[in-house]
Amino acid sequence: MDHQIKLHPSGQRVAWGEGLTALEALERAGYALPNNCRAGACGECKVKVRSGEFDQGFVLDMALSQEERANGCGLMCMAKPVSEVLEIEWGTEDAKPKLFPVRDAQYAVLIDRIPRTPRITEFVLRPLGDPMRFWPGQFIKLGDPSQGAPMRSYSLAGAPQHDGELRLQVTRVDAAQADSPEGRTSRWLHDTVQLGQTLRFSGPHGTFIGDPSVNTPVLCLAAGSGLAPILSLAEAALRRGYAQPVTLMFSARSKDELYDVGLMRYWEARHPNFHYLPTTTREEAPGIAHGRIPAILAQHFPDLAGYSVFVAGTPGFVDDCVEAAKRLGATDALIHTEGFYEQL
Repeated sequence: MDHQIKLHPSGQRVAWGEGLTALEALERAGYALPNNCRAGACGECKVKVRSGEFDQGFVLDMALSQEERANGCGLMCMAKPVSEVLEIEWGTEDAKPKLFPVRDAQYAVLIDRIPRTPRITEFVLRPLGDPMRFWPGQFIKLGDPSQGAPMRSYSLAGAPQHDGELRLQVTRVDAAQADSPEGRTSRWLHDTVQLGQTLRFSGPHGTFIGDPSVNTPVLCLAAGSGLAPILSLAEAALRRGYAQPVTLMFSARSKDELYDVGLMRYWEARHPNFHYLPTTTREEAPGIAHGRIPAILAQHFPDLAGYSVFVAGTPGFVDDCVEAAKRLGATDALIHTEGFYEQL
């Protein structure tokens, strides 16, 4: 029997070969469901099944409760085909990803803070309550107006984790901007918030997720803490076995502001299709490209026709990179940008 997965509401159909889980079949067709453990233990790949039968296999109740099973939900990482067609709720009418609803008044405890550069600190949050489901590339809003720290937008660095852990990479603003709304929240995070403190946030927000059904070479361009959503997108793609070439160009002012270099080299060793290209703008260093990415992009990518391009950083950096990419053949449909980084 030939098995298929039907996506609602688009009506798209995906071949479901014997021996494949539903998640594997969907990924082979370019549909990237959120996932993490791939073993029925985290619940990230949970979907509503509208019709059809499948073998769920062994999954933990903490990942898929008895009530959720009774309501027709399933974990696609362990699902094997039984009926000819399995119809699941996935995406929108054009088969693009459907965003998870925003949840206000969520709480998390700050469990670690990791200096990444002289200006950027990574804040690690462990949520209280149910983990927030999100697509790689999205962000949360965090702050405490009662303490003079307005709610600001911060991208999530890294793909979703089974325990819901969230990582934010935040730039400490210069003293000249300390009294601006973004400056007050940045200074509050760096100078006032303590380990073990409970913080309130909302999310997920944003649409910087691209189209997982597109199967093209990928070029990611990032500067400063704009690396955060790029890390999330790249990690999720590599984790699910994305086969096309993926290049990450990261711009910093000096060598000591290049961070997560160890992770980048690990990805290169683990994934032959991944390439990391660091650049600096204010100093020259052996083995590192020198110059602003928009100015040197053509040296490394003379033709970007057919590439998916993801850009994150300050508004000026994003605008200049988009203009440079278009000159090299990138099309609007395959260019994705994140524009809130004035809110450092």
